[in-house]
Amino acid sequence: MTDPGSPTPAAPTASPPATASLPATATPPVPVPSAQRPAAETAPAAASLSRQQKAGLLLTLILGSLTALPALSMDMYLPALPEVSGALDSSAAQVQLTLTTCLLGLALGQVVVGPMSDQFGRRRPLLVSMTGYVVASAACAFAPTIETLTVFRLVQGLAGAAGIVIARAVVRDLFDGLAMARFFSTLMLISGAAPVLAPVLGGQVLRFTDWRGVFLILAAMGLLLTLVTLRWLPETLDPADRHSGGIPVALRAMRELLADRVFTGYLLAGALTFAALFAYVAASPFVVQEIYGASPQTFSLLFMVNSIGLVAVGQLNGKVLVGRVSLDRVLGIGLAVIGVAAVALLLLTSGVFGPVGLLPVAAGLFVLMSAMALVLPNANSLGLMRAPHAAGSASALLGTSQFLIGAIASPLVGIAGEHTAVPMAVVQLTTVTLAAAGFLLLCRPWRPRD
Repeated sequence: MTDPGSPTPAAPTASPPATASLPATATPPVPVPSAQRPAAETAPAAASLSRQQKAGLLLTLILGSLTALPALSMDMYLPALPEVSGALDSSAAQVQLTLTTCLLGLALGQVVVGPMSDQFGRRRPLLVSMTGYVVASAACAFAPTIETLTVFRLVQGLAGAAGIVIARAVVRDLFDGLAMARFFSTLMLISGAAPVLAPVLGGQVLRFTDWRGVFLILAAMGLLLTLVTLRWLPETLDPADRHSGGIPVALRAMRELLADRVFTGYLLAGALTFAALFAYVAASPFVVQEIYGASPQTFSLLFMVNSIGLVAVGQLNGKVLVGRVSLDRVLGIGLAVIGVAAVALLLLTSGVFGPVGLLPVAAGLFVLMSAMALVLPNANSLGLMRAPHAAGSASALLGTSQFLIGAIASPLVGIAGEHTAVPMAVVQLTTVTLAAAGFLLLCRPWRPRD
């Protein structure tokens, strides 16, 4: 529904999706030189363009922040994992379970919120969920035991899922084709900045407070984003395009999407690659700090460098590759690079080259993380292109699969204890191999498709 007083959407849904665009992501029409236009036309056109640019930038910032919030929820907390283990008298596996339950919540929440946004519009489910996120984050800050913290992290993930799934659905409402792929790459500039800033911010917060302060800051961030969304995010799903019928209709739409071989191939490629990313997220605090003896600040710095690589390659994808190289080819190249990096990490961590220091392992992780930007936005774009009339359900399936498989993969990295990085490399190599197999066998990118 469209709330009274909501701003007009930056790109009207009545326009064809392929041409709906925001100035930050799509190439505008070639302007007629001002000398060839009457002066009366030039000033109003310039004012209109300025308003459109401001609306496009604001929408980009809001959607980017919504997709970044789950990353903040995960990554600000990472430098505090060893401290939580000591403060709550728990093992590394128990602390890593708090990551897993948050991921599980992010997965399951999208299954519920995605179809709801197809039925009720984008704004209402988003605002309700964001309010729940604020409450859950505050509850995490006061958790007395590892068990209660685990439960509150599950609720935090369930509520935070709305930002991811609805942001993707809004993009699908406004864009199609290459414009959508470019916009996803632009969102990566913001959502990718979250991993850059979050561990650094988390490390600095730990200088002045304990891990509980991290969750209080997350609650404050969630509250601010809720207020911004309430005031400035427009409704992008026209009432005529909403689906009635509730859960049965939503489940039928999801079943039809999963029956689409090509959609399922993109889903698996994105989800299994995401699992390799979260194997890194779950293992890196212990690998860097416990195995290689680095400080929380050094860990935050390395995490920041890897995230900068992710953002930079994401911009290369959106600004240079999209429109010049097919999305399928870019996705395939990204999977190949991740596979090579995973093999190198397995050889380094298993001692094939003898004892190695932190630098070679960090270099392998940098390459692996950077190449994620060639896979994730393109897999999401190609999958959503297969579902123009069920963007919420398709977004929910894509997001749920990513976080669900990530939740399964992340605890496996600690299965051999805290003193070896081999499980991390094994999980990464296994998941990217399966991702490539799903992409090649189901999508068959060398063949023309309908």
